[in-house]
Amino acid sequence: MQSVVAALEQTQSLVMVVGLVILLLLESARPFFDFFRGAPRERGRHALRNLLVGGLNAGLIVLVFVGLWWTAAVWAEQYRFGLLNQLHLAVALPMWAHAVGALLLLDAWTYLWHRLNHLIPFLWRFHRVHHADTQMDVTTASRFHLGEIFFSSLLRIPLIVLLGLHFWELLVYETVMFAVVQVHHANLVLPEPLDRALRVIIVTPAMHKVHHSRLKPETDSNYSSLFSFWDRIGRSFRLRNDLSALHFGLDEFDAEEHQTVLGMLRTPFSKPDQAP
Repeated sequence: MQSVVAALEQTQSLVMVVGLVILLLLESARPFFDFFRGAPRERGRHALRNLLVGGLNAGLIVLVFVGLWWTAAVWAEQYRFGLLNQLHLAVALPMWAHAVGALLLLDAWTYLWHRLNHLIPFLWRFHRVHHADTQMDVTTASRFHLGEIFFSSLLRIPLIVLLGLHFWELLVYETVMFAVVQVHHANLVLPEPLDRALRVIIVTPAMHKVHHSRLKPETDSNYSSLFSFWDRIGRSFRLRNDLSALHFGLDEFDAEEHQTVLGMLRTPFSKPDQAP
């Protein structure tokens, strides 16, 4: 099993890097918004800042939480604890059904956690770092505050135990979910028929661009990360036809000081800028 987990971890890293490179190239060839037309240095600075913050988050996860997640998953499996492990005992749940259940339950939790980050003021202080990006592109998928990553990673420990998740299932989910997250943050749009077909199951760029709108009713919609149907179930699904008219960011955090790495780290503790 350890060799399988090691292979999955390598695959996860490869998928993230390859996805980032491909999407950066596609954004360069046919960007939807002309954020960086004639300004390659500005684009590079924007990407570097977001990726540095993402690197800090990755370091926190690897150094602090991966071992805890592994321990929680092994304990739950050893003692047959948690929902999926109990189902496996009660009805001889096959491995594939266990894995499908794990993916669905993890993604349902991710939807709920995201929604709570918008509803609870304390959590929003950290999550607004992600929404303060005025030039959303694939690198925005890595732009989350360390505090948000800490709390979400900490809560994942009891989640693993209560649901009875295998560690490899968590790795598979994270790999697939982050690949989709990179796509729907990218500065691209899909042909409408393709986007419409895909968003029956997964979150698409047309969906997630609405979520990053400055208009609060739109910001407070489309919370799904991987599977789009949670928003239909939770009645938070929203679309708009004029995507090109969207404006990203938060009115109170437009200043350059909030876009630097240090500024992002300070954002949860900063007072919003005064309206002009």
